Parts: sequence; structure tokens; C-alpha cells
Amino acid sequence: MDSSSVLSDEDYDLISNPGQRSLESSIADLHHIPALNTYEIPPSDAARERLSAVALSSGDIQAYVQNALNTSSAGKYPRDNVTLRVYVDGVFDVLTIGHVHQLRQAKLSFPSVHLIVGVLSDEQCRAHNTTPHFSHLERCELMRHCRWVDEVLHDAPWTVNDRFIIDKRIDYLALEEGSSVNPEFDKERLKGYDVAKRLGRVLPTRMTTGLTAAPLLVSYNASEDTTPFRELAEMVLEQPGRSTFTHPPPTTSTTTSADSKTHDLEALGAMEALEAMSNELAERCARKQRQLARG
Repeated sequence: MDSSSVLSDEDYDLISNPGQRSLESSIADLHHIPALNTYEIPPSDAARERLSAVALSSGDIQAYVQNALNTSSAGKYPRDNVTLRVYVDGVFDVLTIGHVHQLRQAKLSFPSVHLIVGVLSDEQCRAHNTTPHFSHLERCELMRHCRWVDEVLHDAPWTVNDRFIIDKRIDYLALEEGSSVNPEFDKERLKGYDVAKRLGRVLPTRMTTGLTAAPLLVSYNASEDTTPFRELAEMVLEQPGRSTFTHPPPTTSTTTSADSKTHDLEALGAMEALEAMSNELAERCARKQRQLARG
């Protein structure tokens, strides 16, 4: 055997050379490596019964992803336990349980995952006919505090491409099932996922059913004169005497005209008056949303 092929003590890893240090002390130096197991507070029985994705264990999720990748023409579930980089993007305005369940499934898709979340910017959203209600900064900060997220990408592209995937060393993109037929999902963004699908780099996450309908939030363009909050303030100022919040609590229920749907706010107390005006504002927003939908 050639002497150059013989390894010295310095060539060995410390763990493999107990003559220098103990195995226990060497392992203690690896504290910076994140644990693969994440403790979860068990969901309630009510949540298990109502929300479809709550009861999915990490084993359930991994088996589902493995089956999806192995049956696809291009993909194959990795056999080794290396840490894989999984990417999820979105506006996340407002963050819902459906979003959180998708992030959880993406994080648990493989035994070890580094989950990257791309948050689409305000400028990108406005360029594609949607205006977030919360700023890009706030939405990124919200993602930073999500327990499943390992990295937040502030400059996420609207449409992913092969260059982005290579630059960010992304192994898989997570996409909720049904997105391709969802009329609310942007078609331009779907094009990027279609490219990744052909490469076998898209893993499916299951949609959560049983969710409460998301709150009605209508996006107003910056050029418009009236925002929802300003409109609510104007409704307050329109009341006779402008003393809505000084009235005592009502002794009778709110009366509503079937024709004009105008609330008699003078008979209401502060909280009741605000609730009534908020309901009326929600109706106005709903009408505006229907008008925008019709073009």
C-alpha cells in the first residue's frame, strides 16, 4: 500500500477519532444543526372533524408526495435523507389556515426540509390587478414568524423559471392541488409551475376543506378617492348632529328600511352604531366587487 493512501489522525473526523475527543463531546459540537423533528401541539377533536388537512401526519404527507412523484413521468421521490429545499410563494394577504396547512405540508413533505417562502411585492401585485391590504414588509414579517418557515425571500418573482430555481438551489416547488383549475389563481404564475412540473420538480399539497369564508376585502386602486376606511368615516359624519357615539345603548333592535337599507343609527350606542355602519359598508364593498367582476 502506498504511504500516501494512509490517512493520519488529522484526516479523520473528530467523531471517528475517539482517541482525541470523546464521542459525546464531538456530538455536542453539532448543536447548530436543526433537529429534524418538530414538536406540534395536537389539534383539537373539533379541528380534526372539521378541517380536512389537520389530521395529516408527517407519514401521511410523505407517503402522498412520494406516490405523486413516483407516478409522474419526470419525478422520483428521493431515497436518501438529505435536506431538500422546498419553495412556496404567494401574496399571503390575509394569512389563513389554508395557507398555514400548505406550509406545514411543504415542510413535512420529506424527512428533512429547508422551507423557503417567497412573498410577492406590492408593486408586482398592483401590476397584476390586485392591491394587498397589508404592506410587503408586514407580510414578510408575518412569514418570518411562522413556525414552518426557514427562509423568507423578499424579492420573489411573480413567475418562477429555471434560472430562479437554479440560483436559489430549489429542489421542489409546492403547489396546492386544484390551483391549475382555480379561476382566482393567476395564469402567468401557473406557467412557471408548468415548467417545473415537466421537470418533475412540483410536489402537491392537499387543500384544506371546512374553512370559514375569507373576510371580504375589496382592493381599491390608489387613484380612487374613497377607501373603505374613509368611506366609513364619511358615513359617521353623515349622521344627524354627528353625535353617533354619544347615544346611550338602544332599548330596541336596529330598524332597517327594506328599500334603502339605511340604518337608524341615532338609536344606537357606540359599538352598535359602528357594527351597523360596518355591515352597510360591507354591503357596499360587495356591490363594488360584483361590479368589478362584471368588468
